Amino acid sequence: MSMRKKPLEGVRVLELGSLVAAPYAGKIFSEFGAEVIKVEQPKTGDPLRNWRVMHGDTSVWWYVQARNKKSITVNLREEKGQEIVKRLVKEADVVLENFKPGTLEKWNLGYEELKKINPSIILTRVSGYGQTGPYKHKPGFGSVAEAIGGLRYLTGYPDRPPVRTGVAIGDMIAGLYAVIGTLMALFARDNSEDRIGQVVDVALYESVFSMLEGMLPEYHLTGQIRQRTGSTLPGIAPSNTYECKDGNHLVIGGNGDSIFKRLMTAIGREDIANDPKYATNQGRVENVEFLDEVIESWTKQHTLKEAQRILDEAQVPVGPIYTIKEIAKDEHYKERGMLQEVTLPDGEKLLVPGIVPKLSETPGDIGEIGPKLGEHNEEIYKNYLQLTDEEIENLKKEGII
Repeated sequence: MSMRKKPLEGVRVLELGSLVAAPYAGKIFSEFGAEVIKVEQPKTGDPLRNWRVMHGDTSVWWYVQARNKKSITVNLREEKGQEIVKRLVKEADVVLENFKPGTLEKWNLGYEELKKINPSIILTRVSGYGQTGPYKHKPGFGSVAEAIGGLRYLTGYPDRPPVRTGVAIGDMIAGLYAVIGTLMALFARDNSEDRIGQVVDVALYESVFSMLEGMLPEYHLTGQIRQRTGSTLPGIAPSNTYECKDGNHLVIGGNGDSIFKRLMTAIGREDIANDPKYATNQGRVENVEFLDEVIESWTKQHTLKEAQRILDEAQVPVGPIYTIKEIAKDEHYKERGMLQEVTLPDGEKLLVPGIVPKLSETPGDIGEIGPKLGEHNEEIYKNYLQLTDEEIENLKKEGII
């Protein structure tokens, strides 16, 4: 095991955000060694503490999203609370937030204010529509961003209304962009003589829009509007979901020229494998319905395990459609450290996702599970701000912390 420092050790992040996007970015920073101080509303905390499946009075998702973080409570709506944040900003590298644009400014915590206190500060802002533009003041959740960003329209089957992807994909893509943007800003700051910080502006809708492949130039050039295509890969063939003899489904990607030949040979259709009509993707796309029928007539003669074994041996990309139940038992997930066991405060064991990505020399880890609300108040206020017990007690009584 490497004894080298984690890559982000020495970086201090003040996380002012709640729910998904900004805290997801904060989670990644904390996994790789940054000190992430999560600033929460006194008494209630981050609403995510109460989302989805609960264990006692805490969401189990919290134990993933908030791992390795420190929790302090500060009422940002009060001037004394804002002063606490300003004092913490002096020694911070990054402020991470996902309030509606203008909210930090209303609290006297906008970038112009923060850079007076610490010119090196990086303010990473995640919002529905970004910090500029005609929509900037509109409230924006990931679900709306997935709609306006173009993803919802493409999700589902053509004869039914658009559907949601099964997770908060818009928020999480934005969270990843927040990490990427912040790391670039840190790199730029640390490689400049003046060490001046900057604003990283991440919009949820843009994060989603950036995933739309070549759709904008395709539309601009040809007027083509890509439609929902269910389980198929539009314009690339064959790639689909196929039913097996036992009623289970396999995803098969036979959409490379040599892979397609191996697929057809494996299912006993050398005639198609050697037919020049199917030698290129364009030819296969023109006959995609026929090819899908050929493949499914073969999968329906085999159980999922049999079909997977045959195609694995033929080196054709193939995989079953897992639920979380199958993931939790999968040997590859286990071997790669993606199923980690942690212990909850009451001693209960909990399986949580491992760390992504894997770094060979300076890997991330799960040191602590999500903190209790205000668990680190004393540590931060005494050690960082040199507040006395009496001052801390008074701030509690006033509802500031």
